[in-house]
Amino acid sequence: MNDWPEDGGYGRGGATPQPEGPRRMSHVRRPQMPQQPPRPDQGYGQGHDQGYGQGQGRRQGHGQGHRQNPDQGYNPSFTQAQGTGYDSGYSSGQVYGGQQGGGPQGGGPGGVPPQYTPGPGGGRPGRPAPDWRKRIKIGSIVLVVGLLVWGVGTYAWASSRMRNEVDLSKVIERPAEGDCTTYLIVGSDSREGMTAEEKKKLHTGSAEGKRTDSMMILAACSSGNTMVSLPRDSWVTIPNFVGSESGKAYPARGGSKLNAAYAMDGPELLVRTVEFNTGLRIDHYAEIGFAGFANIVDALGGVELNIEKGFKDKKSGADFQAGTQTLDGEQALAFVRTRYAFAESDLQRTKNQQKFLSALANQAATPGTILNPFALYPTLGAGLDTLIVDKDMSLYDLGQMFFAMKGINSGDGRSMNMPIAGSAPQGSLKWDMPKVKQLVEQIKNDQKVTVESNR
Repeated sequence: MNDWPEDGGYGRGGATPQPEGPRRMSHVRRPQMPQQPPRPDQGYGQGHDQGYGQGQGRRQGHGQGHRQNPDQGYNPSFTQAQGTGYDSGYSSGQVYGGQQGGGPQGGGPGGVPPQYTPGPGGGRPGRPAPDWRKRIKIGSIVLVVGLLVWGVGTYAWASSRMRNEVDLSKVIERPAEGDCTTYLIVGSDSREGMTAEEKKKLHTGSAEGKRTDSMMILAACSSGNTMVSLPRDSWVTIPNFVGSESGKAYPARGGSKLNAAYAMDGPELLVRTVEFNTGLRIDHYAEIGFAGFANIVDALGGVELNIEKGFKDKKSGADFQAGTQTLDGEQALAFVRTRYAFAESDLQRTKNQQKFLSALANQAATPGTILNPFALYPTLGAGLDTLIVDKDMSLYDLGQMFFAMKGINSGDGRSMNMPIAGSAPQGSLKWDMPKVKQLVEQIKNDQKVTVESNR
């Protein structure tokens, strides 16, 4: 559709030699200008009209016969137009915030500056209030995920450090499983990894090989946990067995001290001997040497213990006063190894070992250690470097063992020596077998232990 008027065809050639004046388009309207009185300094009216009518500017070259334009009486300058609100289509460069272009809030020609809705105080609207519930929820999720990733990573790292070296499948003629989970915990006199200086400092001597220095059965039961110490001088029967390394079958060796079984064929024969003489199945085996024991204590920053009566022992290096005190690794090792300072010798030593291990577990299995990487990793590293366990024991099983020992220290269970009936050959100790059988039956059936030890 052509909106141009058909009265001469501007741009198509005119019939007169004079240039055509501007024409109006019916659908385009010039905005109405507000009526304002002329200012004296502009000379609007008289001076302007005179100059305009006398042929100033481009009109001087058009001659006398030029047709008058109906709008020629009004030709304000750009400055005047801005003063009156006239829109010439020229952009002054001023930019308003918000939309660009010719919308109602835009900054284009004829636009209106963006309007702000006043806030409650009459000023600009403030930021919306933070959604603390949403922030707390997101923060909690991030924290839980972080702890989960850290826990899984720590578990994988610690599991890779475990020394699962004892194969209980090589133990023959095993008793039936009971209702409780049983652990055979062994402290050996292994000097593995120790320097000559460390051996001297810890008073361990320089004997080759390794022997058992302490043995305990820990029964983790729903009816209560029980820790039973087995004196290493206990007189027992060493039964027939299959060599853990050779695979050969060996006949029974008869009566001997309990620690001789370990010296003959290591952990597998020790487990076989304990099971044969008690009738109690051992589910897991854990062994730690001198160096590992001392390093764990030092990694924890020491273990607090109440020593009821002071004692000294040159062979172990013990020198303790009565009272509550914190033992470092060297002192702890001396405490659990001392036997010659006591009238009951090995029996008193086993009691001290139980007491200290329970205190150690109580301090290790706390949130302050488990949730603190600066305490957890050194403790795990120190223990796992020298801790030897059976092939079926997981890190979870190891944790259960420590929590069971902690429960005993907290009063949830009891600790005792194997019931003793008197002396035996080679200065050894004879077990009270009727009491031993009763004790084993209570543990196997997850019953509360009522058997009393007389030593």
